[in-house]
Amino acid sequence: MREKGRRQAVRGPAFMFNDRGTSLTAEEERFLDAAEYGNIPVVRKMLEESKTLNVNCVDYMGQNALQLAVGNEHLEVTELLLKKENLARIGDALLLAISKGYVRIVEAILNHPGFAASKRLTLSPCEQELQDDDFYAYDEDGTRFSPDITPIILAAHCQKYEVVHMLLMKGARIERPHDYFCKCGECTEKQRHDSFSHSRSRINAYKGLASPAYLSLSSEDPVLTALELSNELAKLANIEKEFKLGKILRSPFMKFVAHAASFIIFLGLLVFNASDRFEGITTLPNITVIDYPKQIFRVKTTQFTWTEMLIMVWVLGMMWSECKELWLEGPREYILQLWNVLDFGMLSVFIAAFTARFLAFLQATKAQQYVDSYIQESDLSEVTLPPEIQYFTYARDKWLPSDPQIISEGLYAIAVVLSFSRIAYILPANESFGPLQISLGRTVKDIFKFMVLFIMVFLAFMIGMFILYSYYLGAKVNAAFTTVEESFKTLFWSIFGLSEVTSVVLKYDHKFIENIGYVLYGIYNVTMVVVLLNMLIAMINSSYQEIEDDSDVEWKFARSKLWLSYFDDGKTLPPPFSLVPSPKSFVYFIMRIINFSRCRRRRLRKDIEMGMGNSKSRLNLFTQSNSRVFESHSFNNILNQPTRYQQIMKRLIKRYVLKAQVDKENDEVNEGELKEIKQDISSLRYELLEDKSQATEELAVLIHKLSEKLNPSMLRCE
Repeated sequence: MREKGRRQAVRGPAFMFNDRGTSLTAEEERFLDAAEYGNIPVVRKMLEESKTLNVNCVDYMGQNALQLAVGNEHLEVTELLLKKENLARIGDALLLAISKGYVRIVEAILNHPGFAASKRLTLSPCEQELQDDDFYAYDEDGTRFSPDITPIILAAHCQKYEVVHMLLMKGARIERPHDYFCKCGECTEKQRHDSFSHSRSRINAYKGLASPAYLSLSSEDPVLTALELSNELAKLANIEKEFKLGKILRSPFMKFVAHAASFIIFLGLLVFNASDRFEGITTLPNITVIDYPKQIFRVKTTQFTWTEMLIMVWVLGMMWSECKELWLEGPREYILQLWNVLDFGMLSVFIAAFTARFLAFLQATKAQQYVDSYIQESDLSEVTLPPEIQYFTYARDKWLPSDPQIISEGLYAIAVVLSFSRIAYILPANESFGPLQISLGRTVKDIFKFMVLFIMVFLAFMIGMFILYSYYLGAKVNAAFTTVEESFKTLFWSIFGLSEVTSVVLKYDHKFIENIGYVLYGIYNVTMVVVLLNMLIAMINSSYQEIEDDSDVEWKFARSKLWLSYFDDGKTLPPPFSLVPSPKSFVYFIMRIINFSRCRRRRLRKDIEMGMGNSKSRLNLFTQSNSRVFESHSFNNILNQPTRYQQIMKRLIKRYVLKAQVDKENDEVNEGELKEIKQDISSLRYELLEDKSQATEELAVLIHKLSEKLNPSMLRCE
């Protein structure tokens, strides 16, 4: 009673798995409990005495007594159940015993009359010949095995040599799948009905054929059979290429190679764009060249070449990739990676350069349109144009410093330098250049630390020298220190020895100012060149020595960081192919639109329901708005019918529960062995209790007979 009370809540109707309204009787619950826990006497007694017992009743997971007994390795209970006629799911019990490796139970089930014909062992549960009865639990809720799995295939997958041998002795064989291009009626129907199940059945069959257990026991020459099978599988691998290209492109190594190759091509375009000026230009800054007399010179200089258009496409692709990365990682994580900051800066400069160039092109195009519309003469040199139009006919030497084309060319040069510095990102992949790049990165950090002290000293002397010589503009040998700009230039190039001593000399006889200038300029050179510059060299040398001592570890660590950046999902296609929307992008976009519309519809429905007085009015509104759908069914009946979503959810949950049970059983070998011992002890306990009960009954009968014989004798003696 204690066992039954403990399991009663579990045996009840679990609506997640069973239909509503189905429940077990007390007798069926006791029967399933006894089968699960190996209570042999109770099972034997109920099978022999009960006339109303349904031996095919199932628990909340859809498993009958035979499946429970096999799953818990109760051989004696299994043998008792197999003696019953019309027992269902014997085939599924066999598959369960094979998967768990219970050889004795497999042997007992194979001795069942249902397996007298070998076709039971050869054909899968989904074959038409076996769908007429419940020999297999061929429904998506009652079995944990694929419907195309046969006992011999499962035994081969599990590498159960003894089971494979027994099945082969029974005549079971794994049928070789038909040719891939087979057009027979069976293959055509399977491919048309469910191509996924058809492909899965072929894969399972080939897995079984390639199993060492099946090869070694079924073939006279396993080596030759393995070679023939290998050749056949190699041909199929070349024929059935499903998503292999996408899988290869998504691999981290291929993503690295693709992005590196894309960036190398981008750098090649930058070089090729300037190749026409390698040996000098034909148009000097003071010369204008036009294609026809009425053409404005700036229209010719601001037009984009095809290489520049390709560069813009590449820049847009890289910008799109960076925006996606910024969106996925967030601003904080994105900025913490300095290479991302470099990329963003490089792309921003490129976009600014092309924007300025495009503005110059628009201005020149508008000027050309004005000329074409209002100027009748064929030669512009004979016409007086408005100043704002005349400007676009000037040669380069007369352009304003703020001209958009000049700004564009300057920004473009900066962007090219930043682009080539980006090569350092992929250098850690190389064993030779990786340590050098790491040393360079460490020295750059040291330079930034040094810049704080350097800027402080530099600003002090620059402001001091400017204040000293700002009153002598035009009264010096050269213009050094007379303006802030000249002060900066003189002191900066002085670090590299490119400034002259005459920079402090005055034309006037103001020796005091001149001497102070000599002293400050000398102190500056000693401080900056002798002290700070040598200190920087020492810091760089120290950093390089630290990296050199651990160069192998530092390089491997940097290389691992580089590889890990390509392990995440996304960024499969390199620029400019990243601009091309993938099919999944369209699918995600459509799904977002559908989800958005559903959310709005659900919110609207909720607002309507919130305005209703009670549930009855809501029901009336629902039935009125959907009268065409529900005209032949009542509302309660429709609620009781399981929807497709509920069926799918039920199956998913059940699969999860079954998988969790299997994973739990396979977690530890000792746990499985301990469970087996507990089950044997439980069966022995029930047998001992039964023997004790029988012995007690026999002893009571003997005592009663003995008392009957003794009583008459005592009466006669009296």
